Amino acid sequence: MFHGSMVALVTPMQEGGELDFDELHQLVEFHVANGTNAIVVAGTTGESPTLSEKEHCELIRRMVEMAAGRVPVIAGTGSNSTREAIDLTRCAMEGGADACLLVVPYYNNPAQEGLYQHFKTIAEAVAIPQILYNVPGRTICDILPETVERLSHISNIIGIKEATGDLQRAREIMERCGERLDVYSGDDATAMELMLCGGKGVVSVTANLMPKPMHEMCAAALRHDREAAQAINNRLMPLHRDLYVEANPIPVKWALHEMGLISTGIRLPLTLLSSQYHETVRSALQDSGAL
Repeated sequence: MFHGSMVALVTPMQEGGELDFDELHQLVEFHVANGTNAIVVAGTTGESPTLSEKEHCELIRRMVEMAAGRVPVIAGTGSNSTREAIDLTRCAMEGGADACLLVVPYYNNPAQEGLYQHFKTIAEAVAIPQILYNVPGRTICDILPETVERLSHISNIIGIKEATGDLQRAREIMERCGERLDVYSGDDATAMELMLCGGKGVVSVTANLMPKPMHEMCAAALRHDREAAQAINNRLMPLHRDLYVEANPIPVKWALHEMGLISTGIRLPLTLLSSQYHETVRSALQDSGAL
């Protein structure tokens, strides 16, 4: 249903932490003009843990209005509370989102049966296309391929964002689920290889900064043109690598500010990029052609 470069969009904020919808609109226009295939709003790169439910819903609604049908909108609606995830997912559906992205519940570390019941309950409660999101490095909880296979039989669970960077894991999910479930990379550094072996796209942090090259790299990989995809990916690799010198989205928000696209606002407990990393990220921007 969704293919190619899907940006894990940051949430622009003023210096005091208030949401900045003017800057959000500028980012939307930036991505539409540069070929981004879908926008993921209010995801974890968008600092969703610090958004109130009211802000979360407003952010989704405003994003849908700004996109105006020109690019699909995927709303981050995951939570470690099943009830809260249902509420946010319903809000996204009512706000006009095209799909929802639901992260594996963090901290409470459910068993595989708990994960199955969590996602099954949300999918049955809200009839909107839903994409699972597995990022055990951040959630300390890993949804295993056999559980993904069980969930793939639920009609509105349409994909998984697999952010382990483990290509063998992605291949196993594809083998188990076949055409029932699309597999997307959540790891920019290995996204090209995942698409070359059958993945459908990437939910990308790098795309915040370089949307056109990410779109072109994904298009080449999806048509199995390794040479063209590799040439673009090599150029982007400094960003794939150095946007994680501190916890995401700290470096990418600093980089966007360095490019003149957003203000410096970020919400506690996240803080501005440490000065010791400024030159590292700036060099990555220069080496990739973003600056």
